[in-house]
Amino acid sequence: MFLSSALLLAAAGVANAHFGLDYPPMRANTLGKDVDPAYSQWLHPCAGVPSNLTDSPKTEWPLTGGSVKLDLRHQWTYVFINLGLGSDVSNFNYTLTNPFWNTTGNGTLCVEKLSLPADLPVEDGSPASLQVVTLDDNGNALYNCADIIFKADAKPLEGDDCKTVGVTYAPIQVSESSDDDDSQGSDDDAADDSSTPGNAGSATGVNRVALSSAVALAVVFVFGMSA
Repeated sequence: MFLSSALLLAAAGVANAHFGLDYPPMRANTLGKDVDPAYSQWLHPCAGVPSNLTDSPKTEWPLTGGSVKLDLRHQWTYVFINLGLGSDVSNFNYTLTNPFWNTTGNGTLCVEKLSLPADLPVEDGSPASLQVVTLDDNGNALYNCADIIFKADAKPLEGDDCKTVGVTYAPIQVSESSDDDDSQGSDDDAADDSSTPGNAGSATGVNRVALSSAVALAVVFVFGMSA
């Protein structure tokens, strides 16, 4: 009986740690009770959901960058949002989170507009997919994907459609240098960086060596698997 109870509690903890991609809507449901057994947010790159589903929603997204709304269910997490071009995406080689965010709190995180990389080769009608990856403090990664179509007349979410509730976040700047003086300089530069995405507050400078080994390895894993 004790073992059964412990397993139930552990399963509940895992379920609560999952997250929802509310906008653009994810390819298929990977959260809740009625999930296809083939789908799991633990599976890279898109929770086991293929890119060729006929009934997968295709959301129109502005050519200059669109909105993302997340349902976060972990008290603290790193968030990565990557972009892959084409109708059958397996390579999410553009990052839209510069390079990732530090979020605190359970609730809804909505970013009205994610800036796109310069000279991104897209035009009206170009298909693409977004990959959202979350990492907890142990370096465990969860995945969700959404399919989009770039449109010249598409609009981002605004007003009540894009409210952040219960969550705070800030972009993280990861420096490459391990030298103390260089690290301090990187922090100052990050705090003054005006290119942070969306409506985030000031960026936080973080030296790569300051991250825990588990999370640092997970960061390398995320970028390596998306490259």
